[in-house]
Amino acid sequence: MSQLTSDLPVRLPDLPPADSATLVGSTAFSAIEFLNGYALVFLAAFLITLLATPFVRRLAISMDIIDRPDEARKLHKFPIAYLGGFAVFLGVMTAIGVSLFVVDGPGGLLGPVPLSIVIGILAITFTGLADDVWGWDPRLKIAGQLVAAAALAIQDIGTRVAEGALAPFLGEAGTTLVAMGPVSVETGDVFYWTGTALIAFFVLGGCNAMNLIDGLDGLCSGTAAIMATALLVLSIALAAGVDFDDPFDSMAGTRVVLCLALLGAVLGFLPWNFNPAVIFLGDCGSLLIGYLLVVIILLLGEHGETHLVIAGLIVFALPIMDTALAILRRKLAGVSMSQADANHIHHLAKRSLGGVKSAVVVLYGVTLLFGIFGVILGILAIEQVVRLRLIYAAAIVAFGGIGAVALKSALRNRWLAQGSGASAASTTTAAPAAPGEEDKTTLTGTSEQTAQSA
Repeated sequence: MSQLTSDLPVRLPDLPPADSATLVGSTAFSAIEFLNGYALVFLAAFLITLLATPFVRRLAISMDIIDRPDEARKLHKFPIAYLGGFAVFLGVMTAIGVSLFVVDGPGGLLGPVPLSIVIGILAITFTGLADDVWGWDPRLKIAGQLVAAAALAIQDIGTRVAEGALAPFLGEAGTTLVAMGPVSVETGDVFYWTGTALIAFFVLGGCNAMNLIDGLDGLCSGTAAIMATALLVLSIALAAGVDFDDPFDSMAGTRVVLCLALLGAVLGFLPWNFNPAVIFLGDCGSLLIGYLLVVIILLLGEHGETHLVIAGLIVFALPIMDTALAILRRKLAGVSMSQADANHIHHLAKRSLGGVKSAVVVLYGVTLLFGIFGVILGILAIEQVVRLRLIYAAAIVAFGGIGAVALKSALRNRWLAQGSGASAASTTTAAPAAPGEEDKTTLTGTSEQTAQSA
């Protein structure tokens, strides 16, 4: 996918002929030159995570923060340490710190990662660590994620996401919708509060979606690497298509830093986590990865480009699809949303393909296809090759298909469960398994990893 952007120029604003103009040229830079200035950000995340993971593993073992196999859902052969997500956190934070000092070239003019995002990273990491170590109540986990979402909203990170979709219906920001004496409601107010609600929805949904797919060795970290790469391509393409009025206030550099920090960190963790894994991400890792991906997607809509956020969500389609399946499956079964089962996409892939590695590689391929689709749509929109309605139509088709598959699968599981229950009630003697009984048996699980797929 890097070939898609290798020749895209990164256009910087015309600078005054004062001292700032002597630092960086004023016309164009290639995408390779732009990325070259951020190379140390990626390397810092990769090396720190790669080197820190075995030490974090030893710490987890000494603190007895390990996942022990059982006969139901945890079928790994040996106890495996948690807390791998803390190594990912160390890599990401180091990369963000490095970005403050070593970025040169055109990226040197762009602003740093905002404090609100760093606060959100800290809140999410603490929430995940607390759950891994103490087993937090789900309500406390939600509260921690909402704190991270609130930090974004306070600094207006993502609050304009809804603007592009609502403006054609409500008018541009500043349009008065309702006026009653001294009280008036303008479109800008609607955009802000709708965007704030979307931030909370995206953070909760994205963090927990990545938590749900973290059920096989290397699946969460590997798919995150693919998604981060696709989002990096979109970020570079977007930076190439914008003339910055004030580069320091732009989020173009933040998007690139977060993509490279996440990509380097998960690639540094993947050798330790790929099957057979010696350490798991834990909630600390899966929630953090989900949060970073969501923040990057929200930042694509920095100026109200809702269509680019939709392109980012297409890149994120595999976790969305798995979450939709889980919600419908549990809703139709009449069980709690937090009740674990072994019918997630990765469980189905493992049963179908007969092994962890095969299932993970196939799901890498699915993620790659969604990534390519999202990148193509995003770049076509940035270059104004296609109209925005086509982007919305493509997204509706993609996610409508996902929803239909989820509903069909959930209904089929319910019919099978009802059929096997009726068969069991009609006989008290030993008999061959009723239709669907074999599927019901598999619900007890074939997860190679941990209860993170709950």
